[in-house]
Amino acid sequence: QFREDGFLVLEHFFTPEECDRMRNQIQRIVAEMEVPPHCRTEFSTKEDEQLQAQGSSDYFLTSGDKIRFFFEKGVLDERGNFLIPKEKSVSKIGHALHAYDPVFKQITHSSKVQELGRKLGLERPVVVQSMYIFKALENPNARCLVAVTPHQDATFLHTEPLGRILGFWIALEDATQENGCLWFIPGSHTSGITRRMVRAASGSSTCVEFVGSEQAYDDSQFIPLPISKGGLILIHGEVVHKSEQNSSESSRHVFTFHVMEAKDTSWSKENWLQPTPELPFPSLYT
Repeated sequence: QFREDGFLVLEHFFTPEECDRMRNQIQRIVAEMEVPPHCRTEFSTKEDEQLQAQGSSDYFLTSGDKIRFFFEKGVLDERGNFLIPKEKSVSKIGHALHAYDPVFKQITHSSKVQELGRKLGLERPVVVQSMYIFKALENPNARCLVAVTPHQDATFLHTEPLGRILGFWIALEDATQENGCLWFIPGSHTSGITRRMVRAASGSSTCVEFVGSEQAYDDSQFIPLPISKGGLILIHGEVVHKSEQNSSESSRHVFTFHVMEAKDTSWSKENWLQPTPELPFPSLYT
């Protein structure tokens, strides 16, 4: 099913207790969050805003081996102070929770995740990044109705050959059409990619740039994938997916991480995310 569609829904993969442990841990992390004003980067998924907010920000580019905070739009004043409680201001936390936080490390390398990797035939899987995504709708000041535009993960995480990136997307609350579940185009993982986000040449006004262009997708081809708390969606690196705005009264917390089959694979030196001496990509199998 996964090879045919490019995604797979596995309901109740994690227990409610495991989900609550992750949510409680992220509350602790946010409570202790101290973000220097010059590092207060707003996260955006629109291409030009991505280039501006993330590309001009070393904070984003060097977040691959750290736990860093990215904020919703409209939650900071021009001096970088929070307009709302900070726990309601965060869009996502990334990109090395899997390496540096004990709770998320345990989930990422849990025996059932490793077993799933083996069932999928992964021989030398390594974890390249992780994120906690809030998709909250809890304050009037933040323009946090953010929709995530149609995209392919391999645009941002490029390998030679393609087909070596796999996303694990864990619903920590029920994900519904109202609060922004994922939508997919089944079978869209078979025709490659048309766009890449790469590191820009030194001296450019942004740190990253897009090469190629995103295809226009037919909205009617997307199917929604609502999933219950504890469910896991496997995401092929080239399958086209998106999420709509959260129009509900409830948040949609998710923990997600990406794995690369490292056997006979090269990681693009042009990717924004690079392994570092401090954090080479850790093996999924422990």
